[in-house]
Amino acid sequence: MVAFVSTICTLNYFDKLTTTRLPSQGKGIVSPKLNIQYTVSKQLQLYAKAGKGFHSNDTRVVVAKRGEEILPAAYGGDVGFMMKPSSNLFINVTAWYLYLNQEFVYVGDDGNVEPSGKTRRQGIDVILRYQFSSKLFANANINFTKPRAIDKPKGENYIPLAPTATSTGGLFYRQKIGWNGSLTYRYIKDRPANEDNSIVAKGYFLLDGSLNYTKQKYEVGVAVENIFNADWNEAQFATESRLQNEPAPVTELNFTPGTPIFARIKLAVFF
Repeated sequence: MVAFVSTICTLNYFDKLTTTRLPSQGKGIVSPKLNIQYTVSKQLQLYAKAGKGFHSNDTRVVVAKRGEEILPAAYGGDVGFMMKPSSNLFINVTAWYLYLNQEFVYVGDDGNVEPSGKTRRQGIDVILRYQFSSKLFANANINFTKPRAIDKPKGENYIPLAPTATSTGGLFYRQKIGWNGSLTYRYIKDRPANEDNSIVAKGYFLLDGSLNYTKQKYEVGVAVENIFNADWNEAQFATESRLQNEPAPVTELNFTPGTPIFARIKLAVFF
């Protein structure tokens, strides 16, 4: 199967708080996409996709740039396969590439968005699903990425906070009446917090669990987050800060501590 789609995206922004610049701007862009799929057999399907879009992660850029260069082009493509070697196993592997003509970065201290140049990302995604029985199944999603700035010298071309390896997954037990439960994880690897990787954003591995008892009219249960009570950073970024006893500002990792072990009880009534 071959599919070609072209869409027109329109972005509008109206700022009611400013009087010093044009409060309203708009922009449109054509985004063609190509999708090719080939079914080799009932157990194997191959595919290739490509498309052009745009990158703009903050609509305030529309006004700040007066409608000029506010929808920088994004080109992406991926190739892969979906395979079902047995009735209870599903595998999906994809190799992909993404090029951004301009990457926008939010600067929290200034409260605005700044352009940081051209970037590219390339990686591999793996999805695994396994059905042990009609009630018990497991899944895992694994992602590897190499994100780099294009116009900067090697060693200074890291994209701050861009993930390089992530994974989520778990083991699940499901039935309409009776006991249900899950044990899930989420993982992110250490990654650069600045352009030369001299400051590192800390990765983490967290394990969560839940156990529920379900009847036709109600459900009771308990959920526990961060079962191992791991120390982890939630929001984190490299920025300049200064403590009371420091003679000068220091650029270092600032972060919001992640939630420690936490449990909650659930009672749901169905009607």
